[in-house]
Order: sequence, then C-alpha cells, then structure tokens
Amino acid sequence: MIVRMPRAVCLRKDLFILSFLFLILLSFALPCNAQRVVRVEGAPESEHEWAGRFFNPGMETKTTFVRFLRWVSSRAGREEWVWVESEPGPPPPERVYGDTLRITFVNHATFLIQTAGVNLLTDPIWSQRCSPVEWAGPKRFRDPGIRFEDLPPIDIVLISHNHFDHMDEETLQRLVERDSPAILAGLRTGEDFHKMGIEGAIELDWWDRVMVDSLAIVFVPAQHSSARSSFARDRTLWGGFVLELASGPLYFAGDTGFGPLFKDVRRVFGPIRVSLLPIGAFLPQWFMGPVHMSPAEAVKAHQILESDYSIATHFGTFPLADDGMHEPLDSLAVALQTEQIPDSVFRVISEGSSWMLIP
Repeated sequence: MIVRMPRAVCLRKDLFILSFLFLILLSFALPCNAQRVVRVEGAPESEHEWAGRFFNPGMETKTTFVRFLRWVSSRAGREEWVWVESEPGPPPPERVYGDTLRITFVNHATFLIQTAGVNLLTDPIWSQRCSPVEWAGPKRFRDPGIRFEDLPPIDIVLISHNHFDHMDEETLQRLVERDSPAILAGLRTGEDFHKMGIEGAIELDWWDRVMVDSLAIVFVPAQHSSARSSFARDRTLWGGFVLELASGPLYFAGDTGFGPLFKDVRRVFGPIRVSLLPIGAFLPQWFMGPVHMSPAEAVKAHQILESDYSIATHFGTFPLADDGMHEPLDSLAVALQTEQIPDSVFRVISEGSSWMLIP
C-alpha cells in the first residue's frame, strides 16, 4: 500500500530542502575575503569606552573648547604655508608578490603598501580640502604624489579614525566605485560610512585581528580622538594597524600622541620590521601634545618599538597646527642626530616616491 504524505507536509519539506541548498550556494557566492574577527593573543586588557564615548586610558582629555580658543587666539607669527609645485610620481606596479614590501608615499598619512600580491591604502585622501565642505577648511599645499588614476587595484583600505584628513568621503567613494575594496576601521564608524553610501566596512575594537585576502591585520590602540561634528565627539574608535607579514610586522600608527601604547605594541608583536610614525601637527605642544607626537617623540617611539626601519608620516600637505611645512622634517633631523640614528633607518620618503624592502 502506498501512503501519500499530505500536500502541506510535502511543501514544507521541499521548502526546507530548497532553503538548505540556497544557503549552501550562498556560502559559495558571497565574497570570502574576510574571516571572523578574533582578539589577538597576549593583548593587554583595557577599558576605553564609557557612556557611549571612547577615551584614552590613563589620559585626561585636554582638548576642551576653552583650550581651543586659547590656541586660536595665540596663533600669530606662525610660518605661512606656500604652494609646492610638484610632478606626480610614476604609476606603481599593479602587484608586488612574495615577501617583498613596496611602500609608496602619496601624501599626509596616505601610503600605498604592496606585498604578497595585495594592495593596501592607509587613510586615503586626494581631495583639495580635509573638511566637511568644499569651500572652507584646511586646503592642500601640494598635489598628491600619485595620481588617483595611476593607482593599481586597491584590495584593502585602512582607516585609522574619522577625522576629515584621514576619512575622506570623496576619495573613499571613488575607491569603492572603482575597486570595491575591503575597508577596515574602528568601532561604530559604520554610521559614518553609511552616510557616504558605503556599506560593509569591517569595524574593529583594539586588539581585534581579522584575515583579509590572506593578510592578518590587527587594530591596535592609538592616543587620539574622533569627531566629524561637534555633536559626535569620540563616538567612534580610533587606532592604528599592524600587518602580520611573513617578513615581520608592519605598523601604521595612524594619528597618535606619545604614550605607553608603543610598549604594548612591541610586547605583543615583538620588534617591528617597519613603522609608519606621524611627526606633524605637533605645535603648540601644550595643546597638540596629547594627540599628536612631536618628531622627537616619534624617534622615541621608533626606539621603543625596536623598529628595523621607520617612515615619517602626517606632514607637509595640510596646515593643521602651528608647525609649518618644514618644521616637522627639520625637528626630525635634529632628533635623529641627537640619538645617532641614521636617516636610512628613520626614513623620509618624498611624495610620489617608493621604498622597496626585499627580505
């Protein structure tokens, strides 16, 4: 005797099977360039959020509005910036394979990092101003070292924090439209990206590790702040990044003041192979010091990290503080001479130029 199942039961069974098959197909169809986020082993525990705002552990926030007014009222006599005529550098290669590391300085905190067949950009900005509007705010005083059109395909974008000179809307939209890269940034930056029409950014807490395109990348602490309006101060997390490369770790510090974070990075990852360290927007130090290193402090960070090589960042493009176009590099030269560190070890790469490190 043949027993027929009720039609409703058969329909539910068919729907279950089809749903199961659809999920299997979906797992193959979706892009799989990013694996799950995990906390890096050996990272120190620290609280850095309270009541919906992030903070720098062990440091009182000193960039109050009163202090800001004091700074603005005392800016007379600072060095004037002048436009620098420059030709763009040559187009970078499409890919660099193996353990060879190629680093191209574009401008400000923007570097093209090429290794293991992967192309990364740090804090990309090609806009004329780092500002929420096109008609006001800090404007650039030199062209980017590489034309945007000459960039190779970009696989990964690292965003250290959401200040306008590091999270540039126009540039990010152009990159997403052209290359659809994976974007890594701090916690709660998703709303910022959503306002730009960008979805799917990977949000990371300090010491989170994620695998993207065969690269292990860790979001590490920085001593800084965040805001894209006066009403959203410190609502998103800031930080730096460590790329765990076969030839040794590469550290992009982002924007940071000098603090114990460098000892933590050194303890967790060991001696750093290459460090990208900010040296600009450091004057006056009574105001900028908590969130921007001086060149002398960058040299101290280089020593604490035991970096084989360091590269200067965050200078020479936008007038963001009282130090002029040349003061960061002049002060860096003095600090290196004092500490007897050759400039072949703590390097300054001119905009549009590249540096190769071959194991």
